[in-house]
Amino acid sequence: MPEKLSPSDFLEAAKIYPVLDVRSPGEYTRARIPGAISFPIFDDAQRAAVGTCYKQKGKDQAIELGLEYVGPQLAKWVKKAKKLAVDNTVLVHCWRGGMRSGSMAWLFETAGLKVKILVGGYKAYRNEVLAIFDRPIPFRVLGGKTGSGKTEILPELAKRGHQVLDLEGLAHHRGSAFGHLGLAEQPTSEHFENEVHRVLSGLDYSREIWVEDESRHIGQVFMGAPLYNQLRAAPVVFLDIEPVYRLPHLVNVYASYPKEDLAKALGKIKKRLGLDRYATAMEALDAGDFSLVAEITLHYYDKAYMYGLELRDEAQITRIEVHTLDPIEQTEILLQHAT
Repeated sequence: MPEKLSPSDFLEAAKIYPVLDVRSPGEYTRARIPGAISFPIFDDAQRAAVGTCYKQKGKDQAIELGLEYVGPQLAKWVKKAKKLAVDNTVLVHCWRGGMRSGSMAWLFETAGLKVKILVGGYKAYRNEVLAIFDRPIPFRVLGGKTGSGKTEILPELAKRGHQVLDLEGLAHHRGSAFGHLGLAEQPTSEHFENEVHRVLSGLDYSREIWVEDESRHIGQVFMGAPLYNQLRAAPVVFLDIEPVYRLPHLVNVYASYPKEDLAKALGKIKKRLGLDRYATAMEALDAGDFSLVAEITLHYYDKAYMYGLELRDEAQITRIEVHTLDPIEQTEILLQHAT
């Protein structure tokens, strides 16, 4: 019989053994346990057909149909699982910890593998993920207007032994209309939460956790209320940096991307910029005047950021004037005022 593990024990075991996700490819693509390997019993069409058969003809007929699909795959699955196994052991889960994971576990054990399965399946894991956001998290928020170099400060903090949660890194987005450029496709909001859970689970809650100030949307990723509300309630260290320092940084980050991509990004904030500013920005872009483009967009983003900052409790904000975009110097200044 396979060993049955709770979500917390399953995740602990996943540090050693491979996790085989036997859900369909579509389920896996939507969201998964970080590091899990897609090992589907059915493809998306087969899963839909078995489900329909179950509803229309009953369990026995659905099982027979499922066996028709999986029969030719059994030997291939065993060979693949044995190659992936560590110490002849694999972890297996499906959606609810039911027939799919149980069937695959039976096959693997019959072939001589040791198997551990997730009680309650991915659904139970998701409950574990969501529960972590209900616990008080000792966030320390790094604030600053667009182009302040906050993203570069986080790794500097990590180098100095501070705990960091890089939300933009996990979301594959820098948080503005231009934030997707040059980055991998964004995860779903659900998988983003799974990744945040992975990082938080490895941190010490007796120490502060640095996190960049974010809006509730990071590109297409939407932050759930329990996590977002904790970010909004946490103390903020605001780096007040003049545009003269920020503009060259933004030009350096974004000017290398194709003009058509920058134009599409500008189009996303056309109404917010105002038609006149938008038209000027497009003319500047066409002329290669990236500094003017950045200056126009900063007018909107600075206004939006300061509005959000003013909604916070002023007693929770530490304001620091900074006159550099060097991340090492910024981090040193930050830590001098934040300790």
